[in-house]
Amino acid sequence: MDTAGIIPDIIDVKPAAKATVKYPSGVEVDLGKELTPTQVKDQPTVTWDADAGSLYTLLMVDPDAPTRADPKYREILHWAVINIPGDKVADGQVLAEYVGSGAPQGTGLHRYVFLVFKQNEKIVTDKFISKTTREPRINVKTRDYVAKYNFGAPVAGNFFEAQYDEYVPQLHAQFQKDGQ
Repeated sequence: MDTAGIIPDIIDVKPAAKATVKYPSGVEVDLGKELTPTQVKDQPTVTWDADAGSLYTLLMVDPDAPTRADPKYREILHWAVINIPGDKVADGQVLAEYVGSGAPQGTGLHRYVFLVFKQNEKIVTDKFISKTTREPRINVKTRDYVAKYNFGAPVAGNFFEAQYDEYVPQLHAQFQKDGQ
């Protein structure tokens, strides 16, 4: 994560361990390996070495929007789940529904970063971002979550890189027009 610039672009401290991220397409995320939007279009399973009885937050962000050279929308929130008991992501509270990689044509490789944080207490919120909503996903900062909830260093993480493929227009079509 150091050599890919995730530190300091998103976080200041390297995750303590590697999160295992597996997609229904059969691919597995492996610290910067390039995957395609088609391969990562469906929500993955994410596991890590969790403490029984503890709650966790999982974030997936793209810090490279619109491009890595001009990341003026840093970060785009692709997925957020809070109050995860242990590593049972399906039993957590979804803040932002999963949206796969969707780098626009001609914008090159984007990094898609998974970070897991151990919570100090249960997070109470009714915030929810559907997979068809774009606006609240833009300019999200992982550091803001860390500061607001006093998370500390990530306990696990992983990332892949992806660029445009033929699935991206379908992904973008799912978004409602902002303001409707």
